[in-house]
Amino acid sequence: MRLLASIGAGGVIYLTPLIFNQIGLSATQIGSGLSISAIAGTIARLISGKLLDRGTSFAWPIRFTALIAIIADIFLINAKGYNSFIKGELLIGLATGFYWPAIELAIPISCRDFSLRKGFAFARSADALGISLGSLLGVLAAFSGIIRTVYLIDITCMCLLIYLLIKAPKKTRNNKELSNETKNKNRNLSSNIFVDLKWITKLIPVLVLSLLATGILTLLQSALPLDLVNGGLNRPPIKESLSSGIISTQLILLVLLQWPIGKWLSHHNIKFSLKISFISFSAGCFLLGCSAFWRLGSLIVLAAQIPFSIGLAAFLPTSTEAVIRQVPKKNTGLAMAMYSQCFAISAFIAPLMAGQIMDNYDHAVILWILMSIFCFGALSLINTIKEA
Repeated sequence: MRLLASIGAGGVIYLTPLIFNQIGLSATQIGSGLSISAIAGTIARLISGKLLDRGTSFAWPIRFTALIAIIADIFLINAKGYNSFIKGELLIGLATGFYWPAIELAIPISCRDFSLRKGFAFARSADALGISLGSLLGVLAAFSGIIRTVYLIDITCMCLLIYLLIKAPKKTRNNKELSNETKNKNRNLSSNIFVDLKWITKLIPVLVLSLLATGILTLLQSALPLDLVNGGLNRPPIKESLSSGIISTQLILLVLLQWPIGKWLSHHNIKFSLKISFISFSAGCFLLGCSAFWRLGSLIVLAAQIPFSIGLAAFLPTSTEAVIRQVPKKNTGLAMAMYSQCFAISAFIAPLMAGQIMDNYDHAVILWILMSIFCFGALSLINTIKEA
């Protein structure tokens, strides 16, 4: 299910900014649409989580996700202006919000006696592979001049997702036992949460780092495609098909590097892993900023995908472990909820910031250099993290 959902999302996430740049929407307008999508996703996450806590099978929010996504794709495939774009993005945000809590809960339910750590590892691999395949299909669509085919691909994937849910064994869809455990934990949490909140202060550095890292991820999805097709100071604009091809390179590298980097970093502590991640992010952003000054800057953009891939491969598994290690077991659920909202917050702020900068300066040099400085400065914040 995660593979199918990611294939559909791969083309939609990375090519939507290019599609609506083609019809004349400004970077600010596109950024505002992505931000509205993030707000809708935040609200939907809370609703989905509440339903799951009450014992609702994880299959139902995923079914709802698929239906909403299909409607959103129909809006976007026919969109010819800002209003239709906003409606489509709003629905995409709702679909994303309902999807993530349910699909994450599906892992411990489905694993049963299987190693939970391996289960999450397989899930992350499915996400990365699906996004890569989806973006590659988007590249082919862009080269063929039928770029909006990405929405048809997503509709197909959502239909297959619904079919899988219908055919899934019922024993894998029952989360009542897990829900009862969650309710008991929540009762204990509600009685103790005001007694000991010191763990929240310990968690703040990790949350700030997560906001910055997820902001980078959001900018790679929203700002980089626009930067490439609009061009830099001396770097000429490139076609949408080539732009999506460069972005796909980073996704393919992430699939290839995720396991070896994860295995290497498993022998080091959390601080070392996070430092590798943010040094890589800083280097990648710096290269993107420098690419604008050279006529063949697209080659530098291509080279920048290597440190970005390393940074994401190092960050994604390490950040979750860092959150878990910073808090008592009884507060893990609340801590993970706070952590997951970092993705939603950065998805709201980053596109708006990027859109304003790119519209005001007609290039993204300032954006990437600022992000490079922020990532380098984050190294000092990493030193404040206390490992359990």
